[in-house]
Amino acid sequence: MKDYFYYQDRQFYAEQVSLTELAQNYGTPCHVYSRAALTDGYNQFAQALQGTEHLVCYAVKANPNLAILNIFARLGAGFDIVSGGELQRVLAAGGVAQKVVFSGVGKTEAEMRLALQAGILCFNVESAAELERLNRVAGEMGKVAPISLRVNPDVDAKTHPYISTGLKQNKFGVAYGDALALYQRARDLPNLQITGIDCHIGSQLTELSPFVAAIEKILVLVDALAAAGIRLAHIDLGGGLGIRYHDETPPSIAAYVAALQGALQGRTEKLLLEPGRVLVGNAGLMLSRVEYLKHGEEKNFAILDCAMNDLMRPALYDAYHEILPLSQENHPLDTYEVVGPICETGDFIGHARELAIAPMSLLAVLSTGAYGMSMSSNYNTRPRAAEVMVDGDAVHLVRERETIAQLYAAENLLC
Repeated sequence: MKDYFYYQDRQFYAEQVSLTELAQNYGTPCHVYSRAALTDGYNQFAQALQGTEHLVCYAVKANPNLAILNIFARLGAGFDIVSGGELQRVLAAGGVAQKVVFSGVGKTEAEMRLALQAGILCFNVESAAELERLNRVAGEMGKVAPISLRVNPDVDAKTHPYISTGLKQNKFGVAYGDALALYQRARDLPNLQITGIDCHIGSQLTELSPFVAAIEKILVLVDALAAAGIRLAHIDLGGGLGIRYHDETPPSIAAYVAALQGALQGRTEKLLLEPGRVLVGNAGLMLSRVEYLKHGEEKNFAILDCAMNDLMRPALYDAYHEILPLSQENHPLDTYEVVGPICETGDFIGHARELAIAPMSLLAVLSTGAYGMSMSSNYNTRPRAAEVMVDGDAVHLVRERETIAQLYAAENLLC
């Protein structure tokens, strides 16, 4: 993907906009997205998939901002959701229900009813119990629920254990050995219509071999289903393609799609994909300000105004995010623990970073477009950050910064 964030005359830019000016105008912390980067990522999928019947379903959990959803909806995307709330966001953003697949292990009856009423493309069913519940709920509504089974192929995604979803000890999907019998059960249930099969083995994958191994196992099952008289309209291979945060070398979107197409050669089923991180991760960054520099005997600390509530990934996964100054100035170079103000030792943004900074320096924390804002919280009664979309030389505030009053507006004192 082209680099839409870059230095020019020692100043950091997003497309044609100075990030220093953005920080001054909208405050910090602040999430910034590039519309061109978002569009470029989606178009890379569309171009690579030319000639293949397909639907690219953006994984909403990666970043559910309405402006981002609207951009993808305009480009023709479908959506992969994991809650009723995400479905309502998609519809509010102009998404089409008939292009929505509903994943997740804990779908409630209310969520099922909402999705059935909207007329979504498919439920990715993840257990035998869910299969029975969905059949009952659809019957009570006088509807037929389109389904696929999310099959767990027991393939090691070679990623962080918290975001690996394709091993048999994970909570996701139905066991590979149970899938044929469950499909046969689904065929017998009157309020279900089998339309496809689904597989997702994890997130932030940087090698192609786990994808190919999963596909090969899924295709064996597809052929077994056909032999049993169950023919599928689509094969959903999930998402999970990784991005570069530090020194990773993930495959390009084109190479990833080519590997899938190679494994699927000769198949007639429609291909569904559920990319999330790869579309939005490097299309966004977070702006922050240095509040204090604290020099100690063993470590130096750069204390920022952003924290683990604004970016949970480092504290949760020990994830790496590159940190750069918005202005390349001649401050002393030193090594810092980059931390936030929250009362947790785990509140850090980066370890042992060499930075030439001073108090009040402005910084960019890169690659926060995925799971930055979407995993943020109000811990320590901290308002969530503003979100800004850059479009060429234009700037759009796509989410206002929360106020303290909004955080306790729904709370009540005792009488």
